[in-house]
Amino acid sequence: MAGRAVPPGRLRRRLTIAFVLVAGVSAGLLAGGSWLLLRQARLDASLHQAAADARYQLLLAGQFLPLTDQRRTELLTSFEGSGRHVVLVDGAVRPSHPAYAPTLDAPLRATVAAGELGYQRSAPATRPRLLVVGGRIPGSTAELYVLTVEDDIAADLAQLRTALLAGWVLVVLLAAGVGHLLARRTLEPVGRASRAAKALTEGLLATRLPVRGRDEFSVWAESFNEMAAALESKIAALSAAQERERRFTADVAHELRTPVTALVAAASLLREHLDQLPGDARPAARLLVGDVVRLRRLVEDLMEISRLDAGQERLAVGEVDAPALLHAIVAARGWSARVRVDTTPVRLRTDPRRLERVLANLITNAVEHGGGEIRTTVGRAGSLIVFEVTDQGPGIPPEHLSRLFDRFHQVDPARSGPGSGLGLAIAREHAHLLGGALSVRSEPGAGTRFRLALPADAPAQPPPVDAGRSVGTAARPNPTGTPPRQRPAGGGR
Repeated sequence: MAGRAVPPGRLRRRLTIAFVLVAGVSAGLLAGGSWLLLRQARLDASLHQAAADARYQLLLAGQFLPLTDQRRTELLTSFEGSGRHVVLVDGAVRPSHPAYAPTLDAPLRATVAAGELGYQRSAPATRPRLLVVGGRIPGSTAELYVLTVEDDIAADLAQLRTALLAGWVLVVLLAAGVGHLLARRTLEPVGRASRAAKALTEGLLATRLPVRGRDEFSVWAESFNEMAAALESKIAALSAAQERERRFTADVAHELRTPVTALVAAASLLREHLDQLPGDARPAARLLVGDVVRLRRLVEDLMEISRLDAGQERLAVGEVDAPALLHAIVAARGWSARVRVDTTPVRLRTDPRRLERVLANLITNAVEHGGGEIRTTVGRAGSLIVFEVTDQGPGIPPEHLSRLFDRFHQVDPARSGPGSGLGLAIAREHAHLLGGALSVRSEPGAGTRFRLALPADAPAQPPPVDAGRSVGTAARPNPTGTPPRQRPAGGGR
């Protein structure tokens, strides 16, 4: 999957958080709005009641006019005795009770001085909380302020706020639980599909998803199962076709071996008597000898690739002196004048026959298709032994690099070269059996470099064939819990 992988559960957490946020914000807005509306309603009701009471008290205060010192005292005593806390302002500020003597704000005084009814509330943090409603006593300039204690309202609003907050917390916790449950149930088919897709990539072609209901996930599961069935059928067909191709290659190589051997013997005899042939027949004879040699090489390569495809190759591991092996390969083929060997003392444990085959194919490819100075090197790179074959030839076009190790692929479409198109493919197969990696770098006009990296100790058994070289399947547990169907037998290329 492209892009950065998402850890398991992260999407579930995101959905749960989103559910909690939606529920929490909605419940919070509802609770906050309800509290504000109820608070405003309670305060307005208290104000209306206090204003009506203040008007009545102002009428009662008019009975004490004209205000003398004795009447002022009697007015304050009368109101205090009836349970009313008041403040009389007649030049001086006279509260009926010393504990209830709020500071009268200038806006309130100005409103009352204008002959209107005014009010003010004490700060929320003060105790007691007072609602002050005042006006002018009819028939005088004196001002009377009636005090209403609103501690009960404040307590009721505080309890309401606590209850709403507790309810909001409960809603958030409930939303978290419900959101987690819904996210898990909703994403369960996604996780099942992810495991099924991973199983398919590992070769479990019989993997299927259970279809439950007729919702979108069920339609998705049906589509996935149809895709998996089609993929299984296609890969089974490819496996069968590859098996037929392998059998055909092996059969062709086997059938050609005997007549080609006879042709090679005849061609060798013909080559020994070329000088005795008429002049006009010699070019055709030389061409015939060359084609027979090329046919023999092709048959040998086909036999070798068939043995590799059989998958029963075993390594004969031994101690190998890498520089000596390179010198022997170059000298045995008469390439000492063209190929330069630069080495350092390196020894490794591997199959010497297969290593020689790989290196010989690489050097042959450089000699036949490269140019300029050809150089082979060997050295250590950490825990690896690295062989390199470099030439200064025309290089390989970029569009051919990805297919360079494919069978029968040749850069020259005319196939006029002496090779069979199997040399590099055989070299890659042997490198894989040795537990190594074969790679190539080339620039048109600058030359080509092949790099073979091997472990210092080769594996005792050939490594398993990877997914890129096989379309077969393996028997593994089914991660989706569905019963597997019959799987086709597969094989390597």
